[in-house]
Amino acid sequence: MRISAAARRTGLAVTGAAALALSAFATAGPAGAATAPEVHSKDGTSWVRACDTLAKGDTMACHALRVTSTVEAVQPLGVTPNLTPSGLGPADLRSAYKLAANGGAGMTIAIVDAYNDPNAESDMATYRAQYGLPACTKASGCFKQVNQTGGSSLPANNSGWAGEISLDLDMVSAVAPNAKIILVEASSATMANLGTSVNTAVSLGAKFVSNSYGGSESSADTSYDSSYFNHPGVAITVSSGDSAYGAQYPAASKYVTAVGGTALKKDSSTRGWSESVWLTNSTEGTGSGCSKYDAKPTWQKDTGCTKRTIADVSAVADPATGVAVYQTYGGSGWAVYGGTSASAPIIAGVYALAGTPSAGSSPASFPYAHTTSLFDVTTGSNGSCSPAYLCKAGTGYDGPTGLGTPNGTTAFKG
Repeated sequence: MRISAAARRTGLAVTGAAALALSAFATAGPAGAATAPEVHSKDGTSWVRACDTLAKGDTMACHALRVTSTVEAVQPLGVTPNLTPSGLGPADLRSAYKLAANGGAGMTIAIVDAYNDPNAESDMATYRAQYGLPACTKASGCFKQVNQTGGSSLPANNSGWAGEISLDLDMVSAVAPNAKIILVEASSATMANLGTSVNTAVSLGAKFVSNSYGGSESSADTSYDSSYFNHPGVAITVSSGDSAYGAQYPAASKYVTAVGGTALKKDSSTRGWSESVWLTNSTEGTGSGCSKYDAKPTWQKDTGCTKRTIADVSAVADPATGVAVYQTYGGSGWAVYGGTSASAPIIAGVYALAGTPSAGSSPASFPYAHTTSLFDVTTGSNGSCSPAYLCKAGTGYDGPTGLGTPNGTTAFKG
């Protein structure tokens, strides 16, 4: 069943503008009373939304899901030599997606998020040190942290969005550890502020921009497209959403690569891994569907949507098969995260490994020219729909996982 825009807003929203404080796992209700966030569970794993913000009008919600049932083998804080944190790490992602180690040199990847994480640099440093990745610091020029116009006066701290920021930085670090990183922090989670941040990221030289947020579509989306996302020669990745079947913006933009989510598990196959559509329940799972407003890009040939179809490609997002993240502002150190907030920065990193997009190109089209260079995800669904491929995986293109997941970098070159 297709989820209505109103229902999706309810699923994304909390009853106040303050984000979820992860350390306390509570949000402020309309009268100021603490209310526990909704807990989802699957296969013995439980999690909550990291930063439920008021998804109303043009305000976006981030798509990070923080696991609350993790038992860690490592010390909660800092680096623990010779031990591995819970959740998938860099070596797992490289193995699953056939990616070379130590990639990204010469590339600049931007992360766009709302609000400020005051511990972003130090937390990323701990993640990278734990896994033996090269340091990436402000002092060395590898890391920049700026506001939505590129300035040094950062927005208000927010413990919920800090979880999103940690997830994004860690996934880019895992996939493209030698790339430079720009964290652009919007003043708030409005589409206007986040979109301004995308423009700033591009103006600062990023050829790869990851966005792990979304909200309901609106008639303003085509205007947002031209104002914020039309950047030829820049690979812009966007999470498809965590609310199961149904389209969200800006994943629906014809100028971006919409990234769906999978459950990723080790197995005894030749690849060594298997993937299926991520679905928790009828209101949570990877997003997909037909845009109401955005025109279909010329490289999309499926016939079930007259306008833009979501998604294009996918990567791991299921919190039950989630990734390791280190977060201390609003978190207590090592944690496991999921959501399509994980898959979007992973794909941004893969684009960076593939090299700088050619001038004037549409990087969202690249995978469509190299469909055999992806792992086709053929099992699972994220709801009920017609035609079925929009919500059910199968051979070739489908809505929940698009053309598939990375099998090396060939599908992301152009």
